[in-house]
Amino acid sequence: MWPLMRESFDKFKSSFKKLKAPAKRTGLFLILAVYGCAMALFCGLAAASHDMPSAKTLWESNRPVSVQIVDRYGRDVLVRGASSAPRVHLSDLPLYVPSAFMATEDKRFHTHVGIDPYGFTRAMWTNIKAGRYVQGGSTITQQLTKNVFLTPEKTIKRKVQEMMLSIWLEQNFTKDEILEMYLSRVYFGSGAWGLEAASQRFLGKSAAALNVNEAAMMAGLLKAPSRYNPVNQTERTAARTATILNLMAAQNIITYESHKEALLAPISIRRPQSDNSAQYFVDWIWPALEASIGTPTSDIVVQTTLDFEAQLAANTAVNAHINPARNASQAALVSLDGTGGVIAMIGGQSYTQSQFNRAAQAQRQPGSAFKPFVYLSAFKEGLDPWSEREDNAVKIGDWEPQNFNEDFKGRMSLERAFASSVNTVAVSLGEEIGRERIIQTAADFGLTGLKPLRSIALGAQVTTPLALTNSYLPFSNYGKMTPAYGILSVSTADGTPLYDRPAPVMEKVLSPAVLGHMNRLMTRTVEIGTARRAQIQDWQVAGKTGTTNDFRDAWFVGYAPDIVTGVWVGADDNSPMDNVTGGTIPTQIWQDYMRAALAGQPKSRLSVSQQPMRRSRKTILDSLLNDIEDALP
Repeated sequence: MWPLMRESFDKFKSSFKKLKAPAKRTGLFLILAVYGCAMALFCGLAAASHDMPSAKTLWESNRPVSVQIVDRYGRDVLVRGASSAPRVHLSDLPLYVPSAFMATEDKRFHTHVGIDPYGFTRAMWTNIKAGRYVQGGSTITQQLTKNVFLTPEKTIKRKVQEMMLSIWLEQNFTKDEILEMYLSRVYFGSGAWGLEAASQRFLGKSAAALNVNEAAMMAGLLKAPSRYNPVNQTERTAARTATILNLMAAQNIITYESHKEALLAPISIRRPQSDNSAQYFVDWIWPALEASIGTPTSDIVVQTTLDFEAQLAANTAVNAHINPARNASQAALVSLDGTGGVIAMIGGQSYTQSQFNRAAQAQRQPGSAFKPFVYLSAFKEGLDPWSEREDNAVKIGDWEPQNFNEDFKGRMSLERAFASSVNTVAVSLGEEIGRERIIQTAADFGLTGLKPLRSIALGAQVTTPLALTNSYLPFSNYGKMTPAYGILSVSTADGTPLYDRPAPVMEKVLSPAVLGHMNRLMTRTVEIGTARRAQIQDWQVAGKTGTTNDFRDAWFVGYAPDIVTGVWVGADDNSPMDNVTGGTIPTQIWQDYMRAALAGQPKSRLSVSQQPMRRSRKTILDSLLNDIEDALP
């Protein structure tokens, strides 16, 4: 090993002679930094060399790893990867294909010795100035070494081993051989290892048939395969592709004319062949998987929070009630257990037709489904469900909010106003307690980024179905808030643990009294209000409907003890539906799904505030008459 170390150090040192002289202002620092890095590397070689992996790994099977997804009970959900990964031959590729990868990943690939001292030093200095990791300095050879030989652990020892093996690869293989091995093994996302497999997966063609903009897109995926996945991150992918094309033009890999044509040429993404609705969920958890263990380098089993039977029930419910004839052409459903674990996730009507995950990605207005946070803010200020306010005309500046039925019913309790989704009372209440307090309450429940607009009480600012459903979680689990999650554990195929999720941190955000008030409002909404279609025999359920202007969005978010489910229905182009409200299709989908999800579960009850005894007989009689009126069709 010492002759190799000596020779490696000499090559590393000699590579600095190829660098341009630094500017006087930074020259001394750069020289000291570069030689300091070289000495640190040399001194660390001895410590890292005693358990180096064997080079025979290069000749082992090139089959991609298998990622087996199972549900919370160990039942199979789906498998990604595990198919044959054909070796890439540079002679079969247009010259611009490998050049696209070198342009973005390692522009000095043909001149360095496995480690790029200039790139390494530049990245180190950039990270020091930023105070965090913002730029990597790994060469293509180092990336190949990491993928083939080493674990994804981030330690100094592993980094030194990576450098040593990279130098060894450069001494024993040609640049073309290293580049071929790299393109054959690097991970492109969605279970695709190697350029050929990724080309077939995303574009339905061989890597040899890639055009310029397609090559740029494939090269752009490597920075963050999940973030730039062309199947469900089309805008990010397009921006990243343009960045790579700009680099290729700047480095004279392509001409000005080719650059312009490539920027304008469309890219046709291949639709997945599987219409398994759980694909949406797996896409959603994949960034968390890579964050927990890095890019998988061996066969693994991922146990998730999904309940596959509940997932099938959710898919059946959506398909049973979606109604394109009324322009209710898309739907999203998210269901969480009491700890925030995702039980089911439907991101759209068909994964094959559209991989855009409406549950986690679609930004839509929640309408009246946001009102719980207006009333919650009021209860924190001392009001209760029997406090009364006037349903009458409200004017804020030039804005006059209207009720759904365009009439006014006079004085009523907050309980009745909520159950009937009276807009004027919600707006007046919001102005009374203050918009900033509503924003803070919503933020405590995970709905951030809101602005104090006059329409805030009516849910006129966007959020996702996942975020809105997550915000209702404390109503179902006795007042505790925690972010939604999807992974329980990761292990190798032989059972060796790689990751176990720690117990969720549950923050108490509701007092028992306020929780009882909120549960009363939302159980009454199901019993006598706008969500009567959500009733499930023998179960106490609660929730809130929401409908936005011109019927563009229809919602129902509801819950039973320790389970909350949100449903959104609408059209992708935000066009109006035909009289579809939150109390129609969304409640029907919700009821079908929740009836199946709750089957066989022990029945428990929500904590609900009871009617105070201090009210007069007339007030009680008026309340009963109002309930009867609301219950009439």
